[in-house]
Amino acid sequence: MSATPEPSTERDEAPEPQDKQERLRRFLAQKVEDGELYFKSKFIADEVGLSPKEIGALMVQLKDSAETLEIEKWSYTSATTWRVEPA
Repeated sequence: MSATPEPSTERDEAPEPQDKQERLRRFLAQKVEDGELYFKSKFIADEVGLSPKEIGALMVQLKDSAETLEIEKWSYTSATTWRVEPA
């Protein structure tokens, strides 16, 4: 019997950040097919399966990297409101 633990073959880890970012990007792209969208992270968190904090961090990344979306930090009243429209 070895004193060192065997590496786990199960995958209990959280999804990779790129997976989360891609999930959010696809969600937003679908929502803006008919025009612009205004939202607060806390109101879409359940639909996307991410926390509002995760969404906020990912929106900052998507703002610079999503070529098919125009993302703007639109206003702040108790939480950031994001404006998204097709590019």
